[in-house]
Amino acid sequence: MAGVFSYESSEIDWCEDNYRHSEHVVESFNTMSSFIFFIISPIMLYLLHPYAKERSLAIHLVWVMMIFVGLFSAYFHMTLSFVGQMLDELSILWVLAVGYAVWFPRRLFPSFIKDRSTFSKLVLVITVISSVSSFIKPTANAYALNCFGLHLLYTLITEMKCCTDQKALRLAKLSIALWVLAISCWLGDRFGCSFWQRINFCYLHGFWHILIVIAVAYGSTLIAYLDANYEIPYSLPGLQYWPCDRWAVGLPHIVLKGNSKTEKRC
Repeated sequence: MAGVFSYESSEIDWCEDNYRHSEHVVESFNTMSSFIFFIISPIMLYLLHPYAKERSLAIHLVWVMMIFVGLFSAYFHMTLSFVGQMLDELSILWVLAVGYAVWFPRRLFPSFIKDRSTFSKLVLVITVISSVSSFIKPTANAYALNCFGLHLLYTLITEMKCCTDQKALRLAKLSIALWVLAISCWLGDRFGCSFWQRINFCYLHGFWHILIVIAVAYGSTLIAYLDANYEIPYSLPGLQYWPCDRWAVGLPHIVLKGNSKTEKRC
């Protein structure tokens, strides 16, 4: 049992040289780059709070879980332990599951599900089963990740076909570009390690951490914006960028220009 907590007990070893900067940290750059989650997540929690307050505070769970992704990612790359690997992968699964539960469009629910509460409970059961199964058969987590991720992607593409909002379309393009860059870094580190070692640049997985958390910020805000238009259209949701909406880059968030629920009832 103690072996699963041991350093380098995971079968995965990324391209970065092990113990290069510390005898206690296996992959220094990959570990340090995981701390980007601790920077972006609190900012996104703050930026999305007006929308979450109006729609559902459960939406905050997405970025709370992203903090755990950063924590477990840092632990995994610091130790390359089997337990670290499982915690890293399972935290990603739970982020997708939470996003799936709170944002999947109600009109696309299966016919036997009548409300979001029932749908969320079903997602919870599936996620718990997948999490437990992962410790018995680790590949089970990969299947669950792909199912949640690909279905969310398909749903988002379908929704964007009907969208005419230029800001939303621009956000979608930026999200795709960031995802492509992030996945390219992940694949390059995983399958092109010999090339990067020859030129002494073994840090692509660390850049994957940085790019993916920004891609999630862009993609989740886009999904939240579409959700706000369906669920709370009276709030007149709009898109802006922090810290300055006029800048070409920044963190996207939702602004509500309409009345709140209370004002609407009056």
